[in-house]
Amino acid sequence: MASGIYNIFKTGVMAGSYSAVGAGTKPIFVALLNNSYTFNADNKYLGQFLGTYQVTGTAYVAGGHALSSPTVTQDDTDDEVVLDAADWTLGSSTITARFAILYSSYGGGSGSDPLICAIDFGSDQSSSSGNFSIQWAAEGIVNLT
Repeated sequence: MASGIYNIFKTGVMAGSYSAVGAGTKPIFVALLNNSYTFNADNKYLGQFLGTYQVTGTAYVAGGHALSSPTVTQDDTDDEVVLDAADWTLGSSTITARFAILYSSYGGGSGSDPLICAIDFGSDQSSSSGNFSIQWAAEGIVNLT
């Protein structure tokens, strides 16, 4: 489902130092960005663009929200590793977003929180005093082959 995986995540995985993988000691958050954002795999940290592109609106918290039930599994049938989580819903919200950005939280929206991936919804998605939901792909959020 990932529209783009950030290089800092790939480097951390290869170096064995990315805490969102394996031990799972850091929570994974989702932040929502507006349609002015352009994916750049060289971005490293949430703080590089959070204030400029992050959405604002009812029920949305600056820095985003923690994902429920994040998992990392080895899929030997498809020869890949899969990062997945429970589908995400923000209730009673009024927001418009174009991108979801996943990152490993070291403090809930810290400028140095390392990025994982960006998901482009393809067009602006909105909620008006209702649910803003993201249904992750059946194959997972990130699939590394």
